[in-house]
Amino acid sequence: MPPQTSIATRRLLLLIISAIGILALLSVFFRSAPQRRHFPSGDPLNHLNIDPEILKGEAIAGKIANETIKAELGRSAWRLLHTTLSSYPVHPSASEQSALSSYVHLFARLYPCGQCASHFQQILKKYPPQVGGRKAAEMWGCTVHNEVNKSLGKERFDCARVGEVYDCGCGDGEGKGEGGQAGGEIRVEEERIGDMRGG
Repeated sequence: MPPQTSIATRRLLLLIISAIGILALLSVFFRSAPQRRHFPSGDPLNHLNIDPEILKGEAIAGKIANETIKAELGRSAWRLLHTTLSSYPVHPSASEQSALSSYVHLFARLYPCGQCASHFQQILKKYPPQVGGRKAAEMWGCTVHNEVNKSLGKERFDCARVGEVYDCGCGDGEGKGEGGQAGGEIRVEEERIGDMRGG
């Protein structure tokens, strides 16, 4: 039979080894856990702790040589952006405001036409996204679209009509959507959006 001190010594040694092992595991876990970066407060792009370099970096795509594809892409992108703005909440939360601002900056950075994206990023510097509510967002979207149209020598769009022209048909109970129900159709009337095409 082993002496009593020997069993106690083994238990103590086992306890110390176990403690060191647990500390080592915890150390590895906390070192590999993603670190949240904190940016200066007051930046509307910072609400979600997204690195500003991701949002405001240079355009990623190259130039689109085919003018037909470029124009079709432009029309589709404007429809998406305006419809997004028309379905934006009337009274957005801080998180929703940050989400829209981030979306617009990422949209500008990732747009498939690099030349267009760079131009839009310059416009964003002059006209940052207005995310305080639906009407402000819609008017901002129309303003920046008109800036693009002006640079392309196209007619200006009447911003008072933007909510009507780009009605998402969502029926959110706030006067949007003719059907008044979820799943309503998006109205596409070519003659109504024809004067805002391009850009």
